[in-house]
Amino acid sequence: MRLTKLSLEEILFIDIETVPLYSSFQQLDNAGQPLWIKKAQQRYPDMDSEEAYEQKAGIHAEFSKVLITGCGFFHKSDNQLIFRAKTFHGENEKELLEGFIQLIDQSKRKSFRVLCAHNGKEFDFPFLCRRMLVNGLNIPPVLDLAGKKPWEVLHLDTLELWKFGDRKHYTSLELMAYTLGIPSAKSSFNGSMVHEAYRSYGIRRELLDYCLDDVVLLAQVFLKLRNEPLLSSEQIIRTH
Repeated sequence: MRLTKLSLEEILFIDIETVPLYSSFQQLDNAGQPLWIKKAQQRYPDMDSEEAYEQKAGIHAEFSKVLITGCGFFHKSDNQLIFRAKTFHGENEKELLEGFIQLIDQSKRKSFRVLCAHNGKEFDFPFLCRRMLVNGLNIPPVLDLAGKKPWEVLHLDTLELWKFGDRKHYTSLELMAYTLGIPSAKSSFNGSMVHEAYRSYGIRRELLDYCLDDVVLLAQVFLKLRNEPLLSSEQIIRTH
């Protein structure tokens, strides 16, 4: 899939924020606790299982949920390229995911043909699919990999694009942006703080802005990878 051959308007840029299903390990039921302990001992052998739950459960779809899905897409308005970013968020994960699916498959325009995320192939895309199944929802065709040949999978991953085949190399979205000379509006808040922030005061604007910042930064990085001009602040529209 050649980046320069893709129309920007057929790409949906996404970023998700996830949190554990329960605030603490002790709230897991009698069946869930030993299953988490087994997983934690395999994945985090140097950590206490309860500590591992606090710090790591949010990245495992079996023990966590999607709290915020940030989405962004390009469109033309008065011959100017506009990037529109919005969030689906709430305590009801099923309703959140239904809104996201509706955006992908909306009938008023052609469906988004390509999805783009940073580390999306390892995290965002499979996490969304797993949580859709947990909630009894059908996986949209653009996310569903079943029976597809590698060249039929229309997923872009800016981390993978930056690796250039170097499989052991990991670069955060923020470091990519810094390296490419892209200004970032992101604050000192980071992904490791999402669970504690949510547990302390719920879904507040700070969390929504954090997710939207990532979506906008993702789009800017993608433009840079295509050697295209970056978006100005006037070209970016955000809604919660």
